[in-house]
Amino acid sequence: MKRKPISPKLLIRNKWKTKIVALLLVVFCFSTILLMDAQYSRIDASSIFPQFVQKPKIAFLFLARNRLPLDLVWDEFFQGENENRFSIYVHSRPGFLLNKLTTRSRYFFDRQVNNSIQIYWGEASMIEAEIILLQHALMDPFNERFAFLSDSCIPLYNFSYTYDYIMSTSTSFVDSFADTKEGRYNPRMDPVIPVYDWRKGSQWVILTRKHAEVIVKDEVVFPMFQQHCQASGNIKNIFATVGDPADNSKEHNCIPDEHYVATLLAHKGLEGEITRRSLTHTSWDISSSKDRERQGWHPVTYKLADATPMLIQSIKDIDNIYYETEYRREWCTSKGKPSPCFLFARKFTRPAAMRLLNMSTLGVSKEASGYSLMR
Repeated sequence: MKRKPISPKLLIRNKWKTKIVALLLVVFCFSTILLMDAQYSRIDASSIFPQFVQKPKIAFLFLARNRLPLDLVWDEFFQGENENRFSIYVHSRPGFLLNKLTTRSRYFFDRQVNNSIQIYWGEASMIEAEIILLQHALMDPFNERFAFLSDSCIPLYNFSYTYDYIMSTSTSFVDSFADTKEGRYNPRMDPVIPVYDWRKGSQWVILTRKHAEVIVKDEVVFPMFQQHCQASGNIKNIFATVGDPADNSKEHNCIPDEHYVATLLAHKGLEGEITRRSLTHTSWDISSSKDRERQGWHPVTYKLADATPMLIQSIKDIDNIYYETEYRREWCTSKGKPSPCFLFARKFTRPAAMRLLNMSTLGVSKEASGYSLMR
């Protein structure tokens, strides 16, 4: 029996079907190999190079006259830390640049803000400088805390301990208490700022992003401070620096930076969102000092002879703060456990700070044990 010859058309059609099936098989196999390779690479890469996770950052906001005299202390504090956990901003006099000629720490290179203003003690220009720093720091969406520091501030613990302490709570740290002394509150502020919203405290605050934005957006309380809150003539004469002569006709002795942040947050009804204490230690106990330079309105300045391990330990041992005007004692805690009250301290001269650093008294290095939050 003879087979029927296969027609050329059918033969061509079968060849094409075979080629298509073969091509599909090749594509399928190749795709499977690529998929498996990609999965393997992903697993292998993730095990060797963990995915980068941007952590919330603390913005360190320095208010300086010119240079940062304690830059080497802060250099040790930041040394070896992952820079995705902090950022630095410096307000200095207009035109001052932080470069290799003016700072010995790479962390401060070009960290000065470009729109700084001249600051006059006892006037609202100090608040303006703080607002300028906040405006710059808020541009970074990862900045979640904003810590104000003076150029005479030193850190008491290493970066990791400091970071965990600050980030362990959702509150701002704002020294805030009722100011009952006459002559501070100007009745002309009423009704914009009623007397029951009037607060006093340290300017060295640590703010959440929400509260930093409240300050930057404020168009009500700050103008009142510009008009009605400044140091009296006599006090300004004591500490005259640069600027217009003191106006002795001013009868209210109101220091703007000691009142503004605490008063603004009270005025906004936000006191329930703050821990009402500062994390920066300042000594005002000058009554027994024989040094005339220390007698006055400014806090104690620690000099070379003062810089001892005993001094630092005495500050670290403080675990509560008493507010006389409110009969309130603030016991210091972190993560629900007793903790030291202060992470920073001022005012230290450069020789004093360098002596403490050389003695390894501050515990600012990464290897230092610092103080355990689990104590």
